[in-house]
Amino acid sequence: MKSLSIDAFKQVWLVDFEYIAAPGGRPVPVCLVARELHSQRKIKLWLDQVEGLNEPPYDIGEDSLFIAYYASAEFSCHLALGWALPVNVIDLFAEYRNLTNSSAGKCPSGLLDAKNHFGLGHSVEAVEKARMRDLILTGGPWTTEEQQAILDYCETDVVALEQLLPRIMDTADWKHALLRGRYMKAVACIEHNGIPVDAPLLARTLECWPQIRAQLIAAVDVDYGVYEGSVFKKDRFAQYLAERGIIWPTLASGSLELTQEVFKEMAKRHPGLAPLRALRSSLSKLKSAGPSIGPDDRNRYMLSPFSSITGRNQPSSRAALFGNATWMRGFIKAPPGYALVYIDWSQQEFGIAAALSGDLKMQAAYSSGDPYLEFAKQAKSIPPEATKATHPNARALFKECVLAVQYGMGAESLAQRTGQTAAQAQNLLDLHRRTYKGFWGWIEDVLDYAALYSKLETVFGWRLQVKPKANWRSLQNFLMQANGAEMLRLACIYGTEAGIKICAPVHDAVLIEVPLNSLEETVEQMQQHMARASELVLSGFTLRSDVEVFSYPERYADPRGQLMWDTVLPLVTAQGEQDD
Repeated sequence: MKSLSIDAFKQVWLVDFEYIAAPGGRPVPVCLVARELHSQRKIKLWLDQVEGLNEPPYDIGEDSLFIAYYASAEFSCHLALGWALPVNVIDLFAEYRNLTNSSAGKCPSGLLDAKNHFGLGHSVEAVEKARMRDLILTGGPWTTEEQQAILDYCETDVVALEQLLPRIMDTADWKHALLRGRYMKAVACIEHNGIPVDAPLLARTLECWPQIRAQLIAAVDVDYGVYEGSVFKKDRFAQYLAERGIIWPTLASGSLELTQEVFKEMAKRHPGLAPLRALRSSLSKLKSAGPSIGPDDRNRYMLSPFSSITGRNQPSSRAALFGNATWMRGFIKAPPGYALVYIDWSQQEFGIAAALSGDLKMQAAYSSGDPYLEFAKQAKSIPPEATKATHPNARALFKECVLAVQYGMGAESLAQRTGQTAAQAQNLLDLHRRTYKGFWGWIEDVLDYAALYSKLETVFGWRLQVKPKANWRSLQNFLMQANGAEMLRLACIYGTEAGIKICAPVHDAVLIEVPLNSLEETVEQMQQHMARASELVLSGFTLRSDVEVFSYPERYADPRGQLMWDTVLPLVTAQGEQDD
C-alpha cells in the first residue's frame, strides 16, 4: 500500500447483513447488501437463494477494504456461510467509540447514535428500524414484498456507512483502525467457537433452582445467620461483622456498602466470606434465565468489544459463564479428546506499569518472578533471602499495597483491605512511593499530560478524552488497563490467525480448546503469541504467562468457587433423584 487511506484500495466494500440468532446459537444469515464505494456497484442477495456460493460476492483480498458497523456481526455471517474473512477491515463502530470515548462516561454507540452525532439521523428511523428487526426476527416465511422491504432496510444501513465513513475516519489513524478491524475478525471467530459446557447438568441445575434455592441458603447461611427465609438482612450481617471485628466499607449514610464489587474485595481479605458472597451472587444472577447455551452445548454471547472506556470487552454478565458466579465455571467442560487451557499473563498490570514507566526497580521486581515478595525486599521490610514460604504475611501485605496502587486506593481503603490502621496503611503506600520513584514520576507526567492536552492514548491509539472534573484515580489507571486491552486484542488476533481455537478472552487471559494429541505444542504456541503481544505493547518488555489445563473428562475448576460447587451439586443430584 502506498498510503493508508481510501485511495490505497482498489475496491472498498460497504457491507451489511441481516440475520437471526437464537441465544447461544450461531447466526442464520437472511440477506446482505453491499456497495463498492468507487464504482457504486451494488449487490443485494437473499441468502436462502444462493446455495453453492462458497465465497463472498465481493472482493476480500489484499487490495480491497471491507467496511461495516460492528463488523464482527458481518463476519459471524461469513463464518456461518463458510466464507473466508476479508484481509483489510475498518469497523466504523470501533472508530466511533474511539472518537467519542470520554472520561465523562460512555455515550450510546449504535449506528443511529453515530448518525445522530453527526446530524445525519431522522426521528422516524428508530421506529422503523425496530419494526423491521421485529419482522426479521419472526424467522419467516416472508412474502415477496416483505423480502424486498427487508433488503431495502438492509440497504439503508449501507447508505449510512457511506455517510459516516468520511466523518468518522477524517481524523483517524488508519494503521490503528485497521488493527482494530483485524481484532473484530478474531472476535467473530471466538464467538463462533463458544465455550463447551456440560449443558445437561446446567439445564438440570437451572430447572431445579427454585426447589434447591431454600436448601442452598440454609446450607450456606448456617455459618453466618444473616438470612431470614430468602431475604438477606443487613442488620444481621452488621452484627456478624461486629462480632468478628471485620471493618466493612460504608456509604455516606453510614450503612454498609453491599455491592458485588465490595463483597468481592472483602472476600479476598476475609476468605471465610467467600461462600456468602457466592450465594448472594448466585441468588441475584439466577433469578432470570441462565447463561446463553446454543444447541451444540456451547456458551455463546456477544463479547461487546471496545465497549468499556478502557477499550476492554464488556459482555453481558448474565449471558457469559465467566460473568456469572465463580462456582458456575464448573459447568465448563472440554469435549472428548480435547482439553481446555486457561492461559493468563502473570501480574499483568504490574508488568505494564513497570514497562511503561521505565522504572528499573519495578521491572526487576517483575522479572524476579514474584513482584510482591521482591517489593518487600526492595523496601527492606524483609531480608534478601526471604521466600514466599518464610514470609507469607509480609508478601500478602505488600501484594495488597500493589493492588491498592493499581486501583488508586488511599490509605483508608487499604487499611480496610488489610485490617491495619490508616497510619500503617499510609506508611505502606509511602514505601511504594520511595521504592518506585520512577513509576510515581511517570504517573505525575501522565496526569499533567491529561490536564494539559485533555486526552490520553495507548500505544496503538485507543483514546480517552479527558473532561473537566475527571476522576484522577481512573486517569492514573487508564494506561495500564487500556494497554492491557491492547495486549489481549493482539494475542487474540495472533492466536485465531494461527488456527488456535480461542473460546473466550477473560480480562487478562484466554481460554483455548486444544486436541489432546497436540496439547503441548499448541499451549506453547499460544504462550508465544501472548509474549509477542506484550513485547509489542511494551516496547520489548516481555510478560510471563501461567497455564492451567483441564483435560476431558475434567471440569474447569476455580478454587474460589469450589466450596460453593461442592455445596450445590449434591443438592441438584438429590433433587433429580427425588423428581425421578
